[in-house]
Amino acid sequence: MLSKVENGNAFPSLTTLHALSRVFRVPMTFFFETHQETQGCCYVKKDGGLFIESRGSKVGHQYQLLGHGVGKELSVSPYMIELNDTSEVFPLFQHPGVEFIHMLGGEMVYEHGGKPHRLSPGDSLFFEGTTAHGPVELIELPIRFLSIIVEPGPKDGS
Repeated sequence: MLSKVENGNAFPSLTTLHALSRVFRVPMTFFFETHQETQGCCYVKKDGGLFIESRGSKVGHQYQLLGHGVGKELSVSPYMIELNDTSEVFPLFQHPGVEFIHMLGGEMVYEHGGKPHRLSPGDSLFFEGTTAHGPVELIELPIRFLSIIVEPGPKDGS
């Protein structure tokens, strides 16, 4: 039956579509979407990201939000973070979801779950955000790194 539906030789009832949506774990509307639908896109020109005040801003950390996407299941926030000679190390923090860090310049020791990682340009770190983490030693300034935080989306689907 599924092959007939895929090839346009049979037309499923709503009951069949509902059963298929449960099996494939997709909303029923999935079967009515076109492949040409435009998905969300966020374009930010160089130096055009939104500068965010965050807990680290109080100790000289600069957070530049490079885009933001909130879906039904995920919230994605990419940041360019810069630490300079006015920056300080501050207490470790936690957040839901996962985080990916990619070093662009400078050098630092970044701790996750009590384990230090010495990061230099080109190094990456991917970790659970619920475990305490953060920079614990600023070795070579200025430090620039890309941080992408992926968290569960809103519970109400908005």
